[in-house]
This record gives sequence, structure tokens and C-alpha cells, in this order.
Amino acid sequence: MEPKTKYAHTNLVARDWKSLARFYIDVFGCQPKPPERDLNGKWLDDVTSLRDAHIRGIHLHLPGFDNDGPTLEIFQYAETPGTDAHKINEPGFAHIAFAVENVREVLEEVTRHGGGRIGEPVSAEIKGAGKIEFVYACDPEGNIIELQKWK
Repeated sequence: MEPKTKYAHTNLVARDWKSLARFYIDVFGCQPKPPERDLNGKWLDDVTSLRDAHIRGIHLHLPGFDNDGPTLEIFQYAETPGTDAHKINEPGFAHIAFAVENVREVLEEVTRHGGGRIGEPVSAEIKGAGKIEFVYACDPEGNIIELQKWK
């Protein structure tokens, strides 16, 4: 029986959608899921409550899933208000997480591709769940990424 609800995608609003998509392709092996989007019209204004909304971007297949799995949707609006960098303790969505083979190697890959590190890699015993090594980093636009390896 098919579930009534299925996770579809997570959206990142980018300052430069092509550059941000390239980061997730190069660092995490995400793959483009065509077509690229170039969206505008009354329907988009109605759904976003914006006037003359215009969005460009793409969906990326996430690693570890088949072509029907959830995607990372990276969109760029023609007009985007400026904001401060994201902080890990702000209400709302805080980060996306990737399970990786080597936390420190992927952290270096993140920084080589224009991302940054937020903290230092740590190992911790999570009662009832096991041992985890993880670190918080960010993509080139400041979106927070958790790199994790459960042992």
C-alpha cells in the first residue's frame, strides 16, 4: 500500500542558484533533475503573495536515493531581500544533514568549494542511539550543513 504522505523536497532560496547547485553537485554528488525552472505569472504571484515574482532554479537528486527520491530544490528569486547569516539556534529549519564516510575529509571538501566551517568535528555518545562523529559547516551562501557519521 502506497503511503498517504511522502517527503518530496527541501527548498533553498539562493542568491546565485547555479553556483549553489554546483556546490551541492561537486561536494555531495547531487545530480540535476531536469528541467531547469524559469517560473513566473499570475499563478506564481498568487501562491507566493509577491508581485511580479520570478523564480529560476533546479531540483537536485539527493545522494542515496533513486530518481523518485526527495530532492533539494534550489531556487533564486529575481528580487531577494538581504538578511544576516543563518545561525544554528534560530527557530525554523536549522540545517540539512548528509551522512558521509569521513567527516573531516568532507569538511575539507566543503571549504575547498567555497563553504565554511561553523564548529570543530566532535564525537559523542548519544544515549540509546549510538556514537556519532559530526560537525556543522555551511555552503557558500551560509546555509548550515551537518556532516555526520554514525558508528
